[in-house]
Amino acid sequence: MLPAYLVREAVQRALAEDIGRGDITTDALIGGGVATCGRLMAREAGIVAGMDLAEAAFRGVDPAIVFDRLISDGDRVAGGDVIARISGSARALLSAERVALNFMTHMSGIATLTGRYVAAIAGSGARIVDTRKTLPGLRVFEKYAVRMGGGANHRFALDDAAMIKDNHVVAAGGIGQAIRQVRAATGHMVKICCEVDRIDQIEEALAAGVDVLLLDNMTPHVLAEAVRLIAGRATAEASGKVSLDNVAAIAASGVDVISVGKLTHSAPALDIALDFDE
Repeated sequence: MLPAYLVREAVQRALAEDIGRGDITTDALIGGGVATCGRLMAREAGIVAGMDLAEAAFRGVDPAIVFDRLISDGDRVAGGDVIARISGSARALLSAERVALNFMTHMSGIATLTGRYVAAIAGSGARIVDTRKTLPGLRVFEKYAVRMGGGANHRFALDDAAMIKDNHVVAAGGIGQAIRQVRAATGHMVKICCEVDRIDQIEEALAAGVDVLLLDNMTPHVLAEAVRLIAGRATAEASGKVSLDNVAAIAASGVDVISVGKLTHSAPALDIALDFDE
């Protein structure tokens, strides 16, 4: 579940940004005592995520709003399915609509795209994970959406685990030196991941005690060779230029994890709308 305080804070910021000093259009057209009913509806097939934020948006404008969920985060919907029924102040529903839909369509899009990647490698034993390529301020929600789509999470932040990339290696003077230096500074409780982009770098990283090898921009054929050389001595993670067209071949190489930045930075929004009852 998403922490309630994070949902509350994010929604309050979003409502303040969107409503500003007031909803000019709605306030001019609709009296304060007008009540209505409506429904959140999926206009295309996908996986839903972000129900907590949608409800918090409507109730953040008017706590008396009734938000009746008909499905849960992680559920699949078809076009035309009703996600939730909402009733209460027409002014509140209209003023909160865009914030609620912005969260839901974005998070549901991430969940839906993640679900496609997970389905593409079904039976391989590999896991689809996200990256830190998230929108500032929305990481916890985007990574939650990945889980709703059947994926798993990589690091949430720089303090989660040590991840040595190419510029770190250059600064430290080599792969082995970088791994040993991080290990000495962090101790046995912190996992160390190191990026490699050539087969000949693998043994040096393993000898230095790496926990995870990030195999960067390798073809499925080269990945299979890398997995053979690693031989279970570290977690094998494929990364770089992963797409729905090649993810099955990448998984077939035998890697343990496939990290996909597109899950969060390029997922198209799922089409969800609020329709008032006639």
